[in-house]
Amino acid sequence: MVTLYAEGDLLISRDGAIVTATFNRPQARNALTFGMYERLAMLCQEAASDQELRAIILTGAGEKAFAAGTDISQFKAFRSGHDGIAYENRMEAVLGPVEKCPVPLIAAIAGACTGGGAAIAACCDLRIASADMRFGFPIARSLGNTLALGNFRRLVALMGPARVKQLIFTARLMEAQEAMAIGLLTEVVPNVADLMPRARALAEQLAGHAPLTMMACKEALRRMHAEGLQADDHDLVMRIYGSEDFREGMDAFLEKRTPRWQGR
Repeated sequence: MVTLYAEGDLLISRDGAIVTATFNRPQARNALTFGMYERLAMLCQEAASDQELRAIILTGAGEKAFAAGTDISQFKAFRSGHDGIAYENRMEAVLGPVEKCPVPLIAAIAGACTGGGAAIAACCDLRIASADMRFGFPIARSLGNTLALGNFRRLVALMGPARVKQLIFTARLMEAQEAMAIGLLTEVVPNVADLMPRARALAEQLAGHAPLTMMACKEALRRMHAEGLQADDHDLVMRIYGSEDFREGMDAFLEKRTPRWQGR
């Protein structure tokens, strides 16, 4: 049964172990307000204490955009570079929790995925898109602002520094097939109508797998990218090998049955 538990500019629904969060401003190409950003961060933070949650799908309402960046009206009060620092800190306070979300995040992308929308997609674990997707940060020909270091780090991890420079310098939008070829996307579906059914099928597949294994994979890779050679994984290894799920996995394998994962 699908349960709707938040309405407005970020529409959140739940069907069993899977949550779908929809950026819900199709009249504005799902341009993001601070309220939408902050509700998304809250959703990802709440996932840490939700033992039944197994996957989150992020998508945009309508067919024209996943999310077309931060709503420009949010910048009207800016008067100095200090406002920019405060904005980027505020954004990192959102993107950090999204990146650290302990359950798999699937971005289901149709149309424009730009600016803040592209930054959110870059924090997700798997990105699938319809063939009309366009991804990028066209700020060199629009606002003339910059990305913060955290966003550059995420993008470099996904596509390498040379491609990041080329994307920013030219202010172009990358098409779906190119994004698929470089590994930014994990899958491209032919039509928008195919996108959410495929995202749901993928989420259901992940929901049947060991949640602690996926959490450890996510966190280990995040630490490696953020901390380099200083990254440590002892707490992750201790948690996984000491878990009830690991013992259940061994028992199920020996008994030739499907494991019953609990996430603990």
